[in-house]
Amino acid sequence: MAFGIFDFLSLIGALGLFIFGMKVMSDSIQKVAGNKLREILEAMTSNRLLGVLTGVLITTMVQSSSATTVMVVSFVNAGLLSLIQSIGVIMGANVGTTVTGWLISQLGLGKFSIASMCLPIIAVGFPMMFSSREKLKLWGEVLLGFAILFLGLNFMKEAVGGLQNEELLSFVKNVDYAGQPYIKQFFIVLLFVAIGTVLTIVVQSSSAAMALTLVMCNEGWISFPLAAAIILGENIGTTITANLAALIGNVHAKRAARAHFVFNVFGVLWMLAVFPFFVNLIAGASVDIFGADPMKTATGIPAALALFHTSFNILNLLILVGFVGFIAKVVIKMVPSRSEDDEVFSLDYIGSGMMETPELSILEARKEVVKFADIVRRAFKYVPRLVTEMDEKKLRYYTDQLEKYEDITDRMELEISSYLSKAAKGELSSNGGHQVRSMLNIANYLERIGDIYLEISRNLTMRKKKKAYFTQEMRDRVAEIAALVKKSLDLMVENLEAYERDIDFAKAEELENEIDETYKRLRKEYIKKVESGKFQVRSGVYYSDLISELERIGDHVLGVTESLKKDNELIVEE
Repeated sequence: MAFGIFDFLSLIGALGLFIFGMKVMSDSIQKVAGNKLREILEAMTSNRLLGVLTGVLITTMVQSSSATTVMVVSFVNAGLLSLIQSIGVIMGANVGTTVTGWLISQLGLGKFSIASMCLPIIAVGFPMMFSSREKLKLWGEVLLGFAILFLGLNFMKEAVGGLQNEELLSFVKNVDYAGQPYIKQFFIVLLFVAIGTVLTIVVQSSSAAMALTLVMCNEGWISFPLAAAIILGENIGTTITANLAALIGNVHAKRAARAHFVFNVFGVLWMLAVFPFFVNLIAGASVDIFGADPMKTATGIPAALALFHTSFNILNLLILVGFVGFIAKVVIKMVPSRSEDDEVFSLDYIGSGMMETPELSILEARKEVVKFADIVRRAFKYVPRLVTEMDEKKLRYYTDQLEKYEDITDRMELEISSYLSKAAKGELSSNGGHQVRSMLNIANYLERIGDIYLEISRNLTMRKKKKAYFTQEMRDRVAEIAALVKKSLDLMVENLEAYERDIDFAKAEELENEIDETYKRLRKEYIKKVESGKFQVRSGVYYSDLISELERIGDHVLGVTESLKKDNELIVEE
């Protein structure tokens, strides 16, 4: 039977439909769960065992180990999980992802196929997508994704059926594993591990690669041992995909991806050493449990393969769960931290790539905004020093630092805003939309504070050149208002770090009122003293500009607080 371009495109289309259905279902479940996933992770990672169970639970829910890994990385970046906790969750995710194999083997390839129920499921889910209630709409998307996934699997079965007589696949179908000596068997297994790895990298989904392998087994193309070898390769392939994605990510993403790679590759290595024994053990267990010998019956392979996948991952977990700390040390050495130097522009929490879902991108951006605010706060220390310092070299250093910080704030605002704008183009929940708008406003206020630092630096440099010296009284007054501004900057960072809990809005407003009142009082004093001749006019102009710029910093700090407060109120209302 000829297999033409149309048949090939049908197979690719069926695979695409399967992956699309899985993505729709996974993304929708994450949106439905929302903050509850974060709460589960926070509550259940207090020790290693709970972390592993959390990984199993989350991956079983969202049906994607990649989605779980991405979530874990974002929570590490957001400071909700440590690297050691994240490794435990990733280990659990490997076990959770084996549920896909059971779903497909029992519902998609057995005597009863869920494909026959797909259209009724779509009939129920599709109208739900037009509901005004967000949760109901998302559950409709979950049902639609589930139905599309199994429709894709059904089309895949039909497309693969057309390949049976192709000479192109004669090698795969006719490999004799059982009749070969041990050494030759070992190299055959290695070859099929490589095939599984490449297959997973090509389709960019271990679940899709697993589905394709199960379909090929069901059609009788490959024997059970060779299918098991492909599954081992898929375990490696899924980590390579994650590492490729982490190339444009941050140091935390790279470490989590490396931990996943180390964990899975070690598992494949020890399994290769006991492969013939373990495969025979699973085949025997399959006869007892399912009543079919996968070594003799093609239709018995899918269930046996699901059993192999689950057993292997559970054993690998039990072997390595005690070495989480060691794995953490290894990946930290593999991916060392970037420079901690404030003067070097770098984004620690977001990269040029996006998270799997826009909701998870928000966690990354929020931590970056906190870092941005902290940089703005620390840069402020050079402002009062410019007023009191007399040494020329130190003055030049302070002005250079403020100019450097202003450049950093410009670039950070641009990068964060660009990242948030990309996230906003995705399908965000209403809460997610509020948070994006709030962070865009906050980043804008922080950048404006950086601009004021540059203005202060230039004005005070000009004052020095014009020999317009401040009196001790002027210096004391500047120190007075600068101390209040520093307090407001400190509180701003604390409130941003707290986010939804323990935010002191009243204190922030009180400090801003105090800054305004102090500015008004100092301004009145300044006008009176200029009129009475106690302040020189030239020095007075620079002094007046400086206290005005300090007051403007206080205004922008309040703008940050108000954006945070508005966001908080909208989230509480919902």
